Amino acid sequence: MSLITSDDIIELYSKLHQRGLGFILSKINPSALKRTQSTFNHTAIEAANWWQVPQVRERMNIKATGDKQLNYETYTVNKYLDGKQGLKLLSLGSGVCSHEIKFATHPCFSQVKCVDVSEKPLAIAVKNAQHLGLTNMVFEVANVNENKIEENYYDVVLFHSSLHHFKRVFELIAEQVAPSLKKDGLLVINDYVGPNRLQWTTAQLQETNRLLNEIVPVHFRKRLKTSRVKKHVSGPGIIRMLLSDPSEAVDAESILPAIYMHFNVLEENDIGGNILMLLLKDIAHHFTSGSIEADEVLQRLFNAEDDFLSKEKSNQVFGIYRKKN
Repeated sequence: MSLITSDDIIELYSKLHQRGLGFILSKINPSALKRTQSTFNHTAIEAANWWQVPQVRERMNIKATGDKQLNYETYTVNKYLDGKQGLKLLSLGSGVCSHEIKFATHPCFSQVKCVDVSEKPLAIAVKNAQHLGLTNMVFEVANVNENKIEENYYDVVLFHSSLHHFKRVFELIAEQVAPSLKKDGLLVINDYVGPNRLQWTTAQLQETNRLLNEIVPVHFRKRLKTSRVKKHVSGPGIIRMLLSDPSEAVDAESILPAIYMHFNVLEENDIGGNILMLLLKDIAHHFTSGSIEADEVLQRLFNAEDDFLSKEKSNQVFGIYRKKN
């Protein structure tokens, strides 16, 4: 682990241009919780991340459900909840609830509860749910680490890109998540399960840099809202991780071992991201145009990541698990 890296300097420069000085100053707050909230309360920001590329989202669908047009929410309902009624779903770390809203549109759910520590994303979620006329959604601003969840109450607990933000994952799963579920209740995750604090492996960094410089043309490597060309990926240093968002991947490596202790695996599919997450950060906007050249580059990157995943564990997993009785 490195305390500081070259990416940290570039990240500071990029965030200053992308999010402004106010966002940078918010990271000086001595409260770790406040620094985390500042990350997710900045909702009106422009960013360029791998999941914003349409072909990447289609690729995620294929790896999760086998169909590029089928999202995992509908897939889960159709395969595991078909014909059921009056179900209750709890989402922890829900953010703007885009995935929870997809679940709520299915009539099998009488309640979809979204809990998040940040107020502004939930305010957006409330407006979106109201716009769609959804009356089965409940929203709560709360710190799960300080609040007990109802026991034997929910049929489904969902984590979408949020479980890796929780510390003491073994305790969370054993003392909160598993007890909150009814007999045979389901845990659904679509989450990062890679190295803690995003401390990328040497193999990841070497392959990412090779592909960045050998496959991606220079005109696709200009960082969002800056004049800088992306030439190298070093990964984040520990100091930046602690200042930027102390919750980021704080205990990600414990996620799957903790789940296996209390749940049986119904299915678990590797989503990847080991290369694409790093490589496309800050340059993903160049690949949303649908141009022939951009599509060709993406396909080469997809093939390269698939080859990498044949030798390395996936950083992202879609899994459905049933509570052990």
